[in-house]
Amino acid sequence: MDCLLCSPVLYVFLIFLWYLVRVLLNRCLPFPPGPRGYPIVGNLKLKNQLSHRGLAELAKQYGGLLHLQMGRIHIVAVSTAEMAREILQVQDVVFANRPANVAISYLTYNRADMAFANYGPLWRQMRKICVMKLFSRRRAESWASVREEIDSMVQTLTEQTGLPVNVGELVFALTRNITYRAAFGSFARDGQDEFVKILQEFSKLFGAFDITEFLPWMRWFGNRGFTMRLENARKSLDGFIDRIIDAHIEKKESRQNDDDGLDDDMVDELMAFYSGENGGDLSNDSQSSSLRLTRDNIKALVMDVMFGGTETVASAIEWAMTELLKNPHELRKLQQELADVIGLSRQFHESDLENLPYFRCAMKETLRLHPPIPLLLHEAAADSVVSGYSIPRDSRVMINVYAIGRDESVWTEPNAFKPGRFMDSKAPDFKGSDFEYLPFGSGRRSCPGMQLGLYAMELAVAHMLHSFNWELPEGANSGDLDITDMFGLTAPRATRLIAVPSYRLKCPMVI
Repeated sequence: MDCLLCSPVLYVFLIFLWYLVRVLLNRCLPFPPGPRGYPIVGNLKLKNQLSHRGLAELAKQYGGLLHLQMGRIHIVAVSTAEMAREILQVQDVVFANRPANVAISYLTYNRADMAFANYGPLWRQMRKICVMKLFSRRRAESWASVREEIDSMVQTLTEQTGLPVNVGELVFALTRNITYRAAFGSFARDGQDEFVKILQEFSKLFGAFDITEFLPWMRWFGNRGFTMRLENARKSLDGFIDRIIDAHIEKKESRQNDDDGLDDDMVDELMAFYSGENGGDLSNDSQSSSLRLTRDNIKALVMDVMFGGTETVASAIEWAMTELLKNPHELRKLQQELADVIGLSRQFHESDLENLPYFRCAMKETLRLHPPIPLLLHEAAADSVVSGYSIPRDSRVMINVYAIGRDESVWTEPNAFKPGRFMDSKAPDFKGSDFEYLPFGSGRRSCPGMQLGLYAMELAVAHMLHSFNWELPEGANSGDLDITDMFGLTAPRATRLIAVPSYRLKCPMVI
């Protein structure tokens, strides 16, 4: 009897039995509730509802775990903190993959980046590099480009005092300059317009609706125009970044042994892990011996950083200014705190942030109402059961951070801009353990650049509020200020914010 219990055959049988029961159980369990679809096409008529607002409306009818059948693809939308915890914490490993359509797979060199790589050794390697080398707090503070570009923005504003300023374009130029300089060099400017055009084309192709993704048999009809756009976009990126990588290889080979590397940019940091076309290692750093990146990895990672660090941060800054101009009493509170803590006789210093609790609460409230990425995309790596419902393998799971942050069962006056709610010591934090507030995600796929993005956002808004008073253009009323967003990877304002700055400090303007 003891021999039978120890038999490997018995263990194999039990594992097989467990797997069989799980499969049968999944088949017996229903999908989460959702609207009834049509044969073959399912709910494809609702494709325009696959936005943070559209899914939030459907969740009011069907609940916090919603199922849509879009052709061959199962889509599950999560709109409550309880369901988000189940996906992002309890079953984090199962849902740690990212979905990627044909365009994303092709433009990221078959998921050679970190954003869309499936969870596994390659992804863990790249995330480790990003966390340790690219987005560490130490590196964020050393990025002089953040401070210098914000100083340059303040100077631009001093030259435009009393005039209407397109705040949206101003802050987009700010974050574009910061990320471009951090990636390619301290004072890099050449080629910036070319690279922005590449980014814009990639963004359009990432979000393009491709019917063959949901109905594969439609590939028979073909779409040669779309395929050519994909090929041309990747060729443009290849040409641009290959030149930069080649220049960095030459720089590394000619570098003197006593070079301290203080002027290293992001590509320099990545090149330390470059394996070379033939697998040769260009790095002498023994700590990096276990980490190897290909040229495709480097190109795809640079695109991740440019996408993640430009529009998301710019959108957050513009939304903060929008909410404050729409709520002038809150704007006055923030500016009074700045005057009380810093005074009006000197410029703002980044060390002042630690002494501005209400200001930091206002930034948190902005991120609650306008999360940088309103829909976090995940994919099921295996069949799973969530809250008694079957989630098939390869289902796309959308965590609706926008809906969770405005859940009226959790938040008092959820659609109102009230920074004071975060002054409570029990208020949720954005580090990923409070699932009612997830502006940077949670778990393995949480945003690795959270500290850097928040640093740039807080620094920019603090400078803008401390140095200037702000008003809407003549004839505009704060109550009429449009807060409509535009759906995409991020959710920026549908129309750019226009406002008029006037200098408020007693020290001379620096021009």
